[in-house]
Amino acid sequence: MTSLLNLLAVPPTLLALGEPTHGESAFLQIRNEAFMSLAEQGYRSIALESDRAAGLVANEFVQGSAAVTLDRALADGFSHGFGSAPANRDLLLRMREWNAGRPASEHLAFHGFDAPLEIEGAPSPRRYLTRVCDFLGLDRSAEIDDLIGDEARWSDTAAIWEPGRSIGRSADAQRLRVIADDLLTELYLQAAHRTEGWQAAFVHATSAIAVLRYHAAAAAPLEREERFARLAGVRDALMAENLLAIRSVEAHRGPTLAFAHNTHLQRHSSTMTMAGTEMSWAGAGAIVAALLDDRYAVIVGSLGASPALGIEAPAASTYEGSLQQESLLPRYLRPSEIAPAEQRSHDYRYFPLDQVTIARADAVLHIPTGVDAAVLADRILALPGVEQVVASEENGSPEDAWGDRFFYVGPDRRQPFATIVEHDVPGFDDASQLDRPDVFRLNLDLGRAEFESLFGFPPRDFEDHRHEFDYARLDTLVPHPGYARYGFGSIVMPGPQLLPEVDRLLAIAHARAVDRDERAARRAADRQD
Repeated sequence: MTSLLNLLAVPPTLLALGEPTHGESAFLQIRNEAFMSLAEQGYRSIALESDRAAGLVANEFVQGSAAVTLDRALADGFSHGFGSAPANRDLLLRMREWNAGRPASEHLAFHGFDAPLEIEGAPSPRRYLTRVCDFLGLDRSAEIDDLIGDEARWSDTAAIWEPGRSIGRSADAQRLRVIADDLLTELYLQAAHRTEGWQAAFVHATSAIAVLRYHAAAAAPLEREERFARLAGVRDALMAENLLAIRSVEAHRGPTLAFAHNTHLQRHSSTMTMAGTEMSWAGAGAIVAALLDDRYAVIVGSLGASPALGIEAPAASTYEGSLQQESLLPRYLRPSEIAPAEQRSHDYRYFPLDQVTIARADAVLHIPTGVDAAVLADRILALPGVEQVVASEENGSPEDAWGDRFFYVGPDRRQPFATIVEHDVPGFDDASQLDRPDVFRLNLDLGRAEFESLFGFPPRDFEDHRHEFDYARLDTLVPHPGYARYGFGSIVMPGPQLLPEVDRLLAIAHARAVDRDERAARRAADRQD
């Protein structure tokens, strides 16, 4: 694909890459490739739509801390369930690998830039205030605990619908806002002689303030439409504040890549329908763009189809449909390259391109389709003479393999040339972590020559090199963890950007299968003679 930076008239210090929906892994996989490429060009940090305080844990792992395991970084270092995304696992590992052996000035840093809340509600500020007090050596736990009281008062999701139920403008909440402000002042007073750990304490202090601001907004006695727009705007204002704070921290090290939903990053006002109410507000991108001017650039995401989300291919008359017709591979485009078209129907899953979104963007990333097992199977079945066998109870397959796909040429079913599997085989083939939701793996019979060309050693020597590979990493061709000695390779969840290489490898594996079938037919004919 075209380099991101080649599309931009002025190199930004904050480059935003948006996705039009959550849950399509292809955007995260391409984001990872983009960020690691940008790291080679001087980018030193990434900021995701995830809780900033939680992101401190993920960053500890990225910096090489032995105290934070990968499992903990994924469980505690992300909010909104994003730690379960396989591509986020890969992002942390690739950043940690980059940092190993490099000077601190070249380290990549991980940040979240969201506040610790959802539109539907926010927690109490207890944990954040406590962390700041611990750093400052202050014991105010009794006072804080007394003011917070029962956590259920804060986590009541009904408060968004009924402002009178919100604790946000109570005397206790007002007092906690004063305490949070006082603690922030104390942090600054001690900054000159307490630099180690100060930034983390600052993040917790501002997180406490953010939570209290949001609760106050939830308690505002406004009409529903105005309240919802206000809450969405407050959340994005907190995001913008965090992005600017991150840039302040990272300014001396290099530019930052931000990744989030388009609505949080686009320059113009965002709109959304919630509970039948249409609301509009200034997103974080609109705020930051106004303050940073050309130091901010945004690339909005566009999607054709997503099998994972049940999003069908767009009509040809739409923006996405016209982009589908021009290329079947992901690509970046300048707004001037996109012709006028119709707006695609909008639903809660997908925010479509429109004329304003395109015009106000610096570039567009269009992904024609996400890739799942069925998409790959269709590509394999398009090859000549291929038949598919799907493991099931009916054909006597073991239960652990039900749903796995095996591809053959000719009547011999002893050796498939390709398989698509979605299950671990405990104790034999579990290194790819296929037990993760929606994770699958493509396996290919590469043959000895291609295997050695790709990996630098023959299949028979695999056990000497087994430790060199991460078999759970996405978009990466590795030796098959169970059948490498037979010349098999595998790729976990190949993204759409990898399809040309997948097709090349499939052609090799298919040709080997055709050759085996033809040789078997000749032997059978010779025996008949």
